[in-house]
Amino acid sequence: MSREASAFGAATTADEVLEDVDLSGKTVLITGASSGLGAESARAMAARGARVVMTARQVDKARGVAEAIQRETSSPGVDVMSLELTDPLSIRAFAEAFLGRYPRLDILLNNAGVMACPLARTAAGFEMQFASNHLGHFLLANLLTPALRRGAPARIVAVSSAGHRLSPVLFDDVHFDSTPYDKWTAYGQSKTANILHAVELDRLLRDDGVRAFAIHPGAIVTELGRHLAREDLATLAARSPGSKLEFKQVQAGAATQVFAATAPELEGRGGVYLEDCAIAQVNDGEGNRGVRSYALDPQAASRLWKVSEEMVA
Repeated sequence: MSREASAFGAATTADEVLEDVDLSGKTVLITGASSGLGAESARAMAARGARVVMTARQVDKARGVAEAIQRETSSPGVDVMSLELTDPLSIRAFAEAFLGRYPRLDILLNNAGVMACPLARTAAGFEMQFASNHLGHFLLANLLTPALRRGAPARIVAVSSAGHRLSPVLFDDVHFDSTPYDKWTAYGQSKTANILHAVELDRLLRDDGVRAFAIHPGAIVTELGRHLAREDLATLAARSPGSKLEFKQVQAGAATQVFAATAPELEGRGGVYLEDCAIAQVNDGEGNRGVRSYALDPQAASRLWKVSEEMVA
């Protein structure tokens, strides 16, 4: 059943988006699915018949979520696999195990991430937010491309944020090696990187039937904000002139990512940024609506791809 995107909005839930969607026979991989938007997306798509593979660092916690989803839905299976996105060895081991178990992949939902954390670095010396939010997913998507091609028409969804408006990618000092670290700038950079990654993925894979999207889920209270103090919200508001923080429930927060992953309205589209279950307009002005033009810049997307390749070898 075809629908107009305007039928959905900020209050739409994931279940409402998927009401007329049949995911039987589809394999869906969701990173960071032990709680929050990842868990809700897993539940909603399993309820429509998808086989869902959930990744998590805390495998025992994710297994509890998976068991609850399995009891609630008619999914043919909900699997849990261990994945640490800041560790290339973990990503490569996961990809090898996944490809051995699942020959094709229909939907890759890059949902995991961290937000505005204190300065931390990976074993390779990479800034943690850029490494977790972007580089890990960059390597993962590359390693899983054979399965996505076999699943065509397939989709990749990068969970970005309106926070991308806080900073472009700082190509001259991505990891804050010489620049004083600012957690909000680092977060904004990583979320811009998510969008640019989707732009370049879509360019590279669309002829193979694989399309990529980036989305803003909205402001939702989840474990993503575990590092935030009350004053952080005031700081965020001050850095986003004209914006107003309006929080969504988790069920509505997951709607845009499952819309990007499944909506028939998006067939033939890709490399775009969505919010509230619709393609967003470019907005280089105030507020937190729309997408910055620098986040859709194809030259920046190509540059980021090359830089990321060098970083993950």
